[in-house]
Formats: sequence, C-alpha cells, structure tokens
Amino acid sequence: MTPQPNPEAGAAVKAADRDHVFHSWSAQELIDPLAVAGAEGSYFWDYDGRRYLDFSSGLVYTNVGYQHPKIVAAIQEQAAKMTTFAPAFAIEARSEAARLIAERTPGDLDKIFFTNGGADAVEHAVRMARLHTGRPKVLSAYRSYHGGTQQAVNITGDPRRWASDSGTAGVVHFWAPYLYRSRFYAETEEQECARALEHLETTIRFEGPSTVAAIILETIPGTAGIMVPPPGYLAGVRELCDKYGIVFVLDEVMAGFGRTGEWFAADLFGVTPDLLTFAKGVNSGYVPLGGVAISGAIAETFGKRPYPGGLTYSGHPLACAAAVATIDVMAEEGVVENAARLGADVVGPELRALAERHPSVGEVRGTGMFWALELVRDRETREPLVPYNAAGEANAPMAAFAAAAKKGGLWPFVNMNRTHVVPPCNISEAELKEGLATLDAALSVADEHTR
Repeated sequence: MTPQPNPEAGAAVKAADRDHVFHSWSAQELIDPLAVAGAEGSYFWDYDGRRYLDFSSGLVYTNVGYQHPKIVAAIQEQAAKMTTFAPAFAIEARSEAARLIAERTPGDLDKIFFTNGGADAVEHAVRMARLHTGRPKVLSAYRSYHGGTQQAVNITGDPRRWASDSGTAGVVHFWAPYLYRSRFYAETEEQECARALEHLETTIRFEGPSTVAAIILETIPGTAGIMVPPPGYLAGVRELCDKYGIVFVLDEVMAGFGRTGEWFAADLFGVTPDLLTFAKGVNSGYVPLGGVAISGAIAETFGKRPYPGGLTYSGHPLACAAAVATIDVMAEEGVVENAARLGADVVGPELRALAERHPSVGEVRGTGMFWALELVRDRETREPLVPYNAAGEANAPMAAFAAAAKKGGLWPFVNMNRTHVVPPCNISEAELKEGLATLDAALSVADEHTR
C-alpha cells in the first residue's frame, strides 16, 4: 500500500477526464477532479503519492473498504465461471445473494428484486406500492435524498430536485423530525416526535388517505444530515400506514449493511416496513447493485399478476457474487459489530469532545459509522456556517474547512454546512483516531468564521 509517484501518468488521466468525462451534479468547467492512482482498505492515493484517509467511504458505500481480497477474488472467480446471464434464469450467485439478504432484512421481507443501484430501487418500490394499492400519491420528507432518476429525484426533498421537479409526479413533501432545527417549535425529543407525527397525519388526511400509495423515508437520512429519528417516530409512521392502508417504504440505500452498527437501520427502531430499498454497502460498491426487499403481502399481489418492470442487468452475476462475498466477510470479520463498537466507544465521545473545543460545531449526531457535525457561525442562534444550498463565495468557509482536511491527508464528506464522519465500517481504531485528529485540526479553520 505504498503509493508510487507517477505525475506524468496522473496528468494523462486528468487530461482525458477533462476532455471526455461529463461529471454528475457539476458545472463542468468549474470542477477539478483529483486523479486517483489506487486504493486499499480505508485509504486512497493520487499520482503524486499523496495518501488520503477516506472519511467518505466513496459515496458512503465502501463499507468494507477498498480492494478487500476476498471480494476481489469472488469477482474474479465468478468472471471465470459466468460473467453474465439474463435475469429470467435462476443462477447460483443471484439466488445466494438474495437468500443472504433476505436472512438479514427485518420481518417477512423475504423476496428480493434486484436493480442496478439505489435510485432504480426507489423507482421500483414506488411502482410496486402504487400497483399494490391502486393509489397515485407518494409522501416523502423534506431534507431527504432518494436518487437521481426522474421519479426518485422528484421524491427527493433537497435542492437537487429543483431543476427536475415536474410538479406532476404525484409527490407530496412533509417535515420529518429534526429537533436541532425543529419546524414544530419543539423543545424535547418527545415533543418533536409527537408533533411530527401529528403533522404527518394531518398531511395524509388533507391529501386524502385514499389517494396515498406510500410514505417513503430514509430510516436515518444520509446526505441530508444524519438526523437520527427520535424514539417512537418510525413506529408511529408504521401505525399511520397501517391505519390508512398506506405502504411504508424505508430507504436503506445509505444506512444499510452495517453502516449504523446494525445490518439495517430499521433494526435500531424495531420497525418492519412493507418495502425496503438497498444498494451501496450490499457489496461495498465493487460492482453496481441495488434492490428492493418485499413483504409477503406485496409479493402476493404479483403472484399471478405480472409485475410490469425489470432491468437487463437485474441480479448481475458479478455484482451478486460480490454481494455474497461482502456479506460473508461482514459476518466472518465482525464488521457490523466493529461499526457499533467504534461508533459508541470512539467516534461519539471524540466528536463530542471536538464540539467542546470548537465553537463552529453546533451539533453532533449519529450512530455506528454514520455521524454528522453541523457547523455554525453562532451556537446561540444556530446560524449555519454557510447559507442553505450555498455556492461560490457564499460557501467559502466550508470550502476552506474541506481544503484544510485534505491538506492534512483526510478526505471529508461535506454537504452544505455539515461534515459527515462515514469511514469504512471495518476501519481500525488507530485509523479512526488518526482521522479524528486531522478533523480536529481542520475545524480550527471553520472556527475562524464564527462569531
């Protein structure tokens, strides 16, 4: 894992990227992508030999780190055996991946529909809910992200939706609980939970319960800020769905497969949805894969009635072989337990200590290897360090913080006025403390913008 500098090769990679690659979510002429030469474990490095500890896990998906040898070997073995096969057939890798996933999903979510990633998992979950209920509307929360395809981005509750918002997608947004910036004037978690549930039920009743097919929530919102819901909230949503005959969908694309210190975040709250979407950590992102775990009642809807949907690469053998190996590695190496232990014993206490030292830290929240620091200009007023959806000069304080972290060898996950601590779930305690020390130093830059 010793980086070998090769700046000439790096320049060639960068030049080809700038000439031909069209990057997502970006103004193409305003970005400067880092040319990455290699990665292993919790680290990656560039062509100049600079190494970074990845506190972003890619896009929060390398749950067992980069280049895990057992997963690489499984992909190689599957490629030698059967690189691809159409989804209408039963093949070993696909069947075994589905079995292992179903063993770990809560309740009776025992049928697995495979997709290529999280966004199309959400697309198909919504389609299943609408067909199962015969109703058109979907309710989703503000401060959420559900994917970049047309339906999924309309369900999303953050600014990435705006440019593609059709206004006719049958989506209604509501406020989910977030005590630090409560929309309900709550002062306690109990008040926030009760008022958020009252708001949701009022929304259902005013929209017309007979028109609502599904409520979709990220079990713990990811990119939007890792707001762990208060005790009782998800159980309350489950009760509302049962009361009004609505399908309850939990989006575990980011929170699933060990990220929260449980196989699925739903297990933290003792709640079983009707549909559960997953991707990312299912195979540590080594080959694109996602899916929907389906309850018995919804699966029965399509027992003798064809489900009108599918994908050419559904359950791709290479992706499923990677999933089987990833789940086996997580079980054999205690990855879920490692995330839970280090989250409770190291990350939580260390981040709270950082908050005591740095006036820029307004709130610390999270669990497992899934944490966020909310950065503010003023702790008393809770004014964000940068405005909502800031760009350019308005975002300068967060850009300066991120630059300081990278200069120290830490690659952060930064969104709006937050930095997230989301390293691989199998990170070592020593690596974790190394990253937290660098984060400590970088927060001094953020402190310069407080008052």
